[in-house]
Amino acid sequence: MWKVVLQDRPEFVAGDHTKLREIFHPAKHPLDLGYSLAHGKLSPGQRSKRHILKSSEVYYFISGQGRFTINDQVTQIEAGTTVYVQPGGDQFLENTGPVDIEFLCLVDPAWREEDETVLE
Repeated sequence: MWKVVLQDRPEFVAGDHTKLREIFHPAKHPLDLGYSLAHGKLSPGQRSKRHILKSSEVYYFISGQGRFTINDQVTQIEAGTTVYVQPGGDQFLENTGPVDIEFLCLVDPAWREEDETVLE
């Protein structure tokens, strides 16, 4: 068994300017995983930077509301929304609400810095 308490994970600013805490990552934890899992936040009025990842991503939104743009296709998000981003998807997230957007992001295969391109 491997247990994680979110507040025990250090928060950092990702390349796309969201605040992240890595929950599971096979390169950083003694786990046999092919994916990584992170918790993220985006403050009210903020927008993440446009970026592309070589991996696929699944976002599950815990709180907040906003718009998620993938390859110029815009979808509204709120708590309970799940979004799939295909490998190579040109994406960014906007917080249009009064509270933080919080989300879980599963990246498969696991996130690697060299697999991400920030476009702005």
